[in-house]
Amino acid sequence: QVQLVESGGGSVQAGGSLRLSCAVSGDISNDPHLAWFRQVPGKEREGVASFDLFGRTIYADSLKGRFTISGDEKSGLYLQMDSLQREGTSVYYCAASSVGQLVSGHLNPSRYAYWGQGTQVTVSS
Repeated sequence: QVQLVESGGGSVQAGGSLRLSCAVSGDISNDPHLAWFRQVPGKEREGVASFDLFGRTIYADSLKGRFTISGDEKSGLYLQMDSLQREGTSVYYCAASSVGQLVSGHLNPSRYAYWGQGTQVTVSS
């Protein structure tokens, strides 16, 4: 089992920045793949960015250049969000795979077994 706890959400004006954190604990002996997702009510969970053991990152195309994922399973996972727009309003979730490092589907929520409780981000104009 892997436990994930997000923090750092809040309210910000459009154009502002937020940094989300995810504390990772439990059995991480298989070096799980880590990722951030987000979801608004009535919509599917959307992949934001993923991060692997070697520091390789994958981003949703619409977020490249504005969001930065970093960290590792020992120190935690982070998401720096800059130039936030109203469409960034969502609940953000930290996730970990159960099968170690992924070779595909890095932003597919079905590839992740462990989830945090989520943290709300609200962007106002």
